[in-house]
Amino acid sequence: MGKEYTEFDERLQDWIGRQHVFFVSTAPSAADGLINCSPKGLDCLRVTGPRQIAYVDTGGSGIETVAHIKENGRVTIMLCAFEGPPKIFRFYGLGHVLEPHDEGFEEMLAKFPEMPAARNIISVDVERIIDSCGFGVPLYEFKKHRDSLDNYFSKQSEEDISKYRRDRNSESLEGMPGLSFPGDDS
Repeated sequence: MGKEYTEFDERLQDWIGRQHVFFVSTAPSAADGLINCSPKGLDCLRVTGPRQIAYVDTGGSGIETVAHIKENGRVTIMLCAFEGPPKIFRFYGLGHVLEPHDEGFEEMLAKFPEMPAARNIISVDVERIIDSCGFGVPLYEFKKHRDSLDNYFSKQSEEDISKYRRDRNSESLEGMPGLSFPGDDS
């Protein structure tokens, strides 16, 4: 069992800032529901309070994380060191989805570097912060963030992006509500 922390202190915030990838896991309440784990990168994760962490969700073909959080809020964020000393941190908590039409979205978005086509922000009120050794995690050398997402969105109009999200991000694989769109009855 690893050490449990009471909050994101300066040392932990610094460690988080040096990681280049993290993983987000969620699950619906249904016993037979699909458990989802998504990798994230692009410098989109920030500590926003002593026990709060948030990330900008840019794009993608699925919307499982949003659907699961809207249903039950449960979320775990995991980071592991691929460079330097071995270490893993897991942040267990209650997530909240902020969409571009929600109050507070722009204020929260301003805490992050500019991201291509931010579709929502996931904010987590962290209930437990636990570390573990990470001895089994291999060493990798970070070269750079991929520019694929930025390149893709730079060629899309706002209308194209909106249509894609309505088509692909309105509901999860299990039919649970995903992104909402102002003016829709759903």
